[in-house]
Amino acid sequence: MSAAQLIGDWQALVVLFVAGVIPNQIWRMLGLWFGGGIDEGSELLVWVRAVATAILAGVIAQIVVQPPGALASVPDALRYGAVAAGLVVFLLTRRSIFAGVVAGEVFMLAGKWWLG
Repeated sequence: MSAAQLIGDWQALVVLFVAGVIPNQIWRMLGLWFGGGIDEGSELLVWVRAVATAILAGVIAQIVVQPPGALASVPDALRYGAVAAGLVVFLLTRRSIFAGVVAGEVFMLAGKWWLG
């Protein structure tokens, strides 16, 4: 297999990088630059963290209740079980959102694999 077959259309990858990655990274770098001196315990960052957590919870709730696309073929019990597993791991890992989301995804993938 040649590199061209493996990569595919390289122009599409360049467009994806220019249109998706570069604009995103500019905002991240500006955020680091402007937010570098803000105390992590400040009211502003506590509020930002709360809003980000609420948005994540809302997106997960919408995906669980009204699943889009292929996720609609996953049984309700498996979707709700994945949320429960994620919540348990979230609480056991001292409120690590990352650990909770990963645990929910692993539960969902394992359950879908088990069910076939």
